[in-house]
Amino acid sequence: MHLDALIRALAPSEVAGGRTVTIADLAYDTRAVSSGALFFCVPGERVDGHDLAWEAIERGAVALVVERILHVDVPQLLVRSTRESMAVAADVFFGEPSRQLELAGVTGTNGKTTTAFLLRAILQAAGRQPGLVGTVEWQVGGERRHAPFTTPEAIDLQRLFRDMLDAGNRSAAVEASSHGAALRRLDRVRFDALVFTNLSQDHLDLHGSMEEYFAAKRRLFTGPAPPPAAVNVSDDWGRRLAADLEDLHRAPLVTFAFDREAEVRPERLEIRAAGSRFRAAGIHVETRLRGRFNVENALGAVAAGLLLDLEEDAIAEGIASVTGVPGRFEPIEEGQPFSVLVDYAHTPDSLANVLSAARDLGSGRVIVVFGAGGDRDRGKRPLMGKVAADLADVTIVTSDNPRSEEPLAIIQDVLQGTGLEVEIDPDRRSAIGRAVSIADEGDVVVIAGKGHEQGQDAGGVVTPFDDREVAREALRSRS
Repeated sequence: MHLDALIRALAPSEVAGGRTVTIADLAYDTRAVSSGALFFCVPGERVDGHDLAWEAIERGAVALVVERILHVDVPQLLVRSTRESMAVAADVFFGEPSRQLELAGVTGTNGKTTTAFLLRAILQAAGRQPGLVGTVEWQVGGERRHAPFTTPEAIDLQRLFRDMLDAGNRSAAVEASSHGAALRRLDRVRFDALVFTNLSQDHLDLHGSMEEYFAAKRRLFTGPAPPPAAVNVSDDWGRRLAADLEDLHRAPLVTFAFDREAEVRPERLEIRAAGSRFRAAGIHVETRLRGRFNVENALGAVAAGLLLDLEEDAIAEGIASVTGVPGRFEPIEEGQPFSVLVDYAHTPDSLANVLSAARDLGSGRVIVVFGAGGDRDRGKRPLMGKVAADLADVTIVTSDNPRSEEPLAIIQDVLQGTGLEVEIDPDRRSAIGRAVSIADEGDVVVIAGKGHEQGQDAGGVVTPFDDREVAREALRSRS
């Protein structure tokens, strides 16, 4: 693509240098710069991309997008925000792929991954050849890819959509994170349906307050091209969002709820140990995903399916086909006479949902092992401690991903909410072993916080660690 085309798209306030170069790729990370790249100098928390411009040029960058003019001998496009411009340029450079893909998005604090898996299955049942962008993995054509981020940077995301089209995908289920919204990664992504699951305390290290957190979510629904919305009005923030959208009258809105008046709600609901069944919007739904919270996820998927104008049979078939989601209330079976569940729950609300659902699965105690992540929202730590103390019979507080923080300091924050009747073991492997060793017949052991993750981040070093495998090892040792 000629640089002139990107200049027209970005409308920079100044162009320094020539306009005749040809752009072969886009990059924001010097490690990804190839010959002919347009490099975006994005200011970051630790490193300013402007300081890396010379390295990018050495690696092959032929032009820059900047927020201040630099003393270099390549064309420069001066813009107000390089991050914002990155989304526009990526959309144009990769041929506006989200106009060609049917995109079903999910945003919210909890339930994004499970709802995205349900949506992908529904799209598959409808013959829409879907891809997937989410926390657990990315799926492009028939290929599964590692997902380093839930919502990748705009260049990576638009490239991913282009890869999907080239691989034969005609639709995709996409997790839309608040980071993706706040950091402008989702600008220029055109959703055909967008689900709002809920909002509870998380990510305040980025957003600062719940109002700002909500604003980041809200802007996904109220941008220049607002998407058809499926909103959970069982949630306080969801009711607020739905009211805002009704006032705007800019796109179709379908509400769903567990126990309130909504267009999609469960009727004749049966929640069983092996899953749930109900009718919603006239559709008979059966899901093998366990727990009350997964009924809510299924309702969101039904609402999105209606917005996408999918056949009722495809919606029902897709939901029924999902037998589990990696690291989401995932059972670990080694023939033991009690249940072991691994879940990604790392917020007060999600931990409460998981522990409440676990209570319905056994006749004995609920034993929980959990910690809190380092370098993240510290305010939720005592809240999670209180949830565990209130809803579990035995609580073992351990490390999650301490990152740059001291594990015992994080545990101390959690203990402010638990009281004294808890066990402490900073060694996560040992803590999981302890929970398994004390479990009796009919008990339910919940290992919360890391879910599908396969590493533990401590002191800048990521060590292989998978809660599911560690639990299996502990169960085999016990038996």
